[in-house]
Amino acid sequence: MSEDFRTLALLDWLENDLLLTVESFQPASSDASFRRYFRVATPDATMIVMDAPPDKENLPAFIKAANILAGAGVKSPGIFQQNLDDGFLLLEDFGSQPFLDAVAHSNADYLYQLAMDSLFNLQSRADTQTCALPRYDEALLKRELGIFSDWFVSELLDLELSEALVDSVETLLINSALAQPVTFVHRDYHSRNLMLVDDNTLGVLDFQDAVVGPITYDLVSLLRDCYIAWPQPQIEHWLAQYFQRLQAAGLVSGDLRQFSRWFDLMGLQRHLKAIGIFSRLHLRDGKSGYLQDIPRTLDYVQAITATYPELAEFDRFIRQQAQPAYHRFLQTVAVQP
Repeated sequence: MSEDFRTLALLDWLENDLLLTVESFQPASSDASFRRYFRVATPDATMIVMDAPPDKENLPAFIKAANILAGAGVKSPGIFQQNLDDGFLLLEDFGSQPFLDAVAHSNADYLYQLAMDSLFNLQSRADTQTCALPRYDEALLKRELGIFSDWFVSELLDLELSEALVDSVETLLINSALAQPVTFVHRDYHSRNLMLVDDNTLGVLDFQDAVVGPITYDLVSLLRDCYIAWPQPQIEHWLAQYFQRLQAAGLVSGDLRQFSRWFDLMGLQRHLKAIGIFSRLHLRDGKSGYLQDIPRTLDYVQAITATYPELAEFDRFIRQQAQPAYHRFLQTVAVQP
């Protein structure tokens, strides 16, 4: 079904099945997936309608995760109506104030505390034993790391990583991830998926890929965000605060040094995956805007590979081969019409 036909079907569902009087129907946002969002105004309310082709997106997973978030006291969009056969949801409108657009040095502490409050509620209240979410297991971690090798190294840069180096990096990162306490993992808990609903309320979006997995995953997504960077001392301050909170709640044991190592290596896994996804979005899906986020994400990678001696060989690959090759690639992109 083409996008134009889906739009007509969506309007037909709103007007003829739900009997809504649609006064305006405008694109609200899109993301890196196949989902689209529209803002719908009726005489009584403004709402968001999600278009998620059922052959490409999993609406039952979205609904399930939304219920888990709500049960944990985290604000997720209310679901007013659903059409699972066609892949449509009518949702609560959180407005047009993304966290990324609102945050600045003057309010960063306040807004990040709101974000960490919501994350803590998720991690402390969502029951990993009964939520029946998939596990962030070795197979999934390995598959995600392959996105970096396949799409960034091979397809975008036309380079090659030795099998021995890939195995050593994967083993280090996967063992670190699996050693951590498990909790609810949003998987994309960052500034583009958080909305300021009002001055004191944060709404959480894009949670349909939630799993049960490592406790540092969402924290590193938030603090080492692919879309905005903060000074390392600020990140360390927020990290220590959050660790103390987890420790007081009995969600982690051990010391901050161990937790920081988990955080660093989990971040490396996530950032390698993100670089691969940004490359795939450009090469396969024609969404080239994400290329601008690769340099920031590569900086995160280089900071960690330079810190841990066991990553020295991978660090040399990143600095001596991948980074120069990416700069050359950007020059070719710049001269294309």
